[in-house]
Amino acid sequence: MKTNISILITLFLLSIGINAQIDRSKQPKPGPAPKITLEVPGGFVLDNGMKVLVVENHKLPRVSYNLTIDNDPITEGDKAGVSSLLGAMLGNGTTNISKDEFNEEIDFLGASLNFGSESAFASAISKYSERMLELMADAAMNPLLTEEEFQKEKDKLIEGLKTQEKSVAAVASRVGPALSYGAKHPYGEFVTEQTVNKVTLENVNAFYQKYFNPNKAYLVIIGDIDFNTVKEQVETIFGKWEKSIEVTTNIPQTNPNVQYTQINFVDMPNAVQSNISVTNTVNLKMNDADYHSVLITNYILGGVGIGYLYRNLREGHGYTYGSYSQIGADKYASRFRAYAEVRNEVTDSSVVQILKEINRIKTELVTDETLAIAKAKYVGSFVLALERPQTIARYALNIKLNDLPEDFYATYLEKINAVTKDDVKRVANTYFKSENARIVVIGKGSDVLPNLEKTGIPIKYFDKYANPVEKPEFIKPIPDDVTAQSVIDNYLTAIGGKDNAMTVKTVHSSADVTIEGAPFAPKAEIKQMAPNKESMEMSVEGMGVLMKQKFNGETGFIEQQGRKMPMEGNMLDIQKSKITLFPELYYNDTYKLSLESLTTIDGNDVYKVKVEKDGKVSFKYYNAETGLLTREESTVTVGGNEITSVVDYSKYSPVKGVQFPYHQIIRSGPQTLIFKINNVLVNEGVSDEDFN
Repeated sequence: MKTNISILITLFLLSIGINAQIDRSKQPKPGPAPKITLEVPGGFVLDNGMKVLVVENHKLPRVSYNLTIDNDPITEGDKAGVSSLLGAMLGNGTTNISKDEFNEEIDFLGASLNFGSESAFASAISKYSERMLELMADAAMNPLLTEEEFQKEKDKLIEGLKTQEKSVAAVASRVGPALSYGAKHPYGEFVTEQTVNKVTLENVNAFYQKYFNPNKAYLVIIGDIDFNTVKEQVETIFGKWEKSIEVTTNIPQTNPNVQYTQINFVDMPNAVQSNISVTNTVNLKMNDADYHSVLITNYILGGVGIGYLYRNLREGHGYTYGSYSQIGADKYASRFRAYAEVRNEVTDSSVVQILKEINRIKTELVTDETLAIAKAKYVGSFVLALERPQTIARYALNIKLNDLPEDFYATYLEKINAVTKDDVKRVANTYFKSENARIVVIGKGSDVLPNLEKTGIPIKYFDKYANPVEKPEFIKPIPDDVTAQSVIDNYLTAIGGKDNAMTVKTVHSSADVTIEGAPFAPKAEIKQMAPNKESMEMSVEGMGVLMKQKFNGETGFIEQQGRKMPMEGNMLDIQKSKITLFPELYYNDTYKLSLESLTTIDGNDVYKVKVEKDGKVSFKYYNAETGLLTREESTVTVGGNEITSVVDYSKYSPVKGVQFPYHQIIRSGPQTLIFKINNVLVNEGVSDEDFN
């Protein structure tokens, strides 16, 4: 049995962006840079070393407090995760106020308070600003770090790491920095379940004592306050924070850039897209003479809408939703990267085109028009940001943290407008090291490696934790007595037998859903009736029904955000052709089955079966040992967009003698959803009315 909701989830997510298309054909006309006069924040320093910046803004009766501790980068070694646990525990009560009383008071004040391992943020209306400052200071100076909270946050962190195990984006965010900087460098270090399990509450307390102190702290205050009043408040409240022993940190050297361009490949058999990042480390700081030229150069290469990469890979070839670049400016270490997420079948072409555009900006002078448009867009964004008081405060803090001249932002636009075409070409050659780049590709090796090998670029292989490995083996010899039909027969036996499966007429499931990147966690109610009726409602507490979809066997609709869309065309044909419950029961002469290969998924041998009917093709993977369905792949075309969906099934458990998967991961295009089924009812709780 499978929920068969992956296609409809794809349609739902795709529909969110249908009306958000932007006409990027009209470019803004460049104009002269406006003169910038920045307000200088008030400031003072406490005896304990904490520096305070104050930006008065009386437009709204609100005040915000932003605490930043400017420690050198920190390595956590075999206890990586200790800082994450500290950040999660801070701000949940103090040694003076219990957790419940603390949180209740913040709610009563209509305020917000968040902590990181080296930072904090609080905001409240002006009326309660002093009390909010007291609560923030109390949480910073007297944290309530208990064993109970530690274990709770530790379990949450481990569970989060487990849910990311098959996330291509999560693996890419780990492997790219680890290879670029080195896994022992603060910027390349990553957290694993093993390192988290080594962390104790004593380690968290020790980290807090060593690094969370006022020695290098900056407190930025913005809003409806009076400088003299808030100065007195801060001196009284934060003046009690005791200065700690100065800590010196030895920061390891970053990995050197590779001697030649190479592909660093990580095999993710579940990947429906390839994550590509062409990257090299750079030595660039905000106070370098090249800084402003690099900003414009990077914008021309990888800016939103106008960049070479975007115009080539999205507009020119349709390989991706977007391709961009970024470059860091950091006093310790930085890197450049050009990146995209692309369809499996165009992975090799995308690598070639990304390199082409990087080399283009290094060898060809940009046009006058291109340079003028980039400057105009950049200047426009800069000026718009100045309307926010938070920008003034951030700029003032940047000057302190990065040793910038006091007139850095006052002369910012002059330096942007002074960038020339020769500057662009020069800094591109200095910082975009395509000849010494790692091309980090996270993707499905069986689909993309044959063509990647044809590019002629050397390939090195790594696992999901940046360890070098041998080239993965994708296909194994199939035993002589195994056929596509025998694989299907073994599956039906594994779920409880064909006769038992035939008795299942309806299924009613409820699930907790995780949408990768979403700030909410929906709940889903799924109802199915043989042969192809289906209903799903996804809701969020406090927000009501997020999405609803119904299909009664002949007609259906999708409803989201109050908008109801009937199923039509290809979408309707797909639903009509589906078999909702155990389609393997109905494979007959109208289906063409072929056994494609014996391969592996997550270390387990699986048989890949190709299923064809009425011109539609899908692939199913059955565990060679248990016989159970492990994965299903299908591709549909919706609104001219070709969407590939992959559904992983696991954690089977019997209901009335039939096995059902209680854990499902759906990957459709760039989106990942995780369904944790918490209840399955067979032949009860479902009627025909549920599908209308």
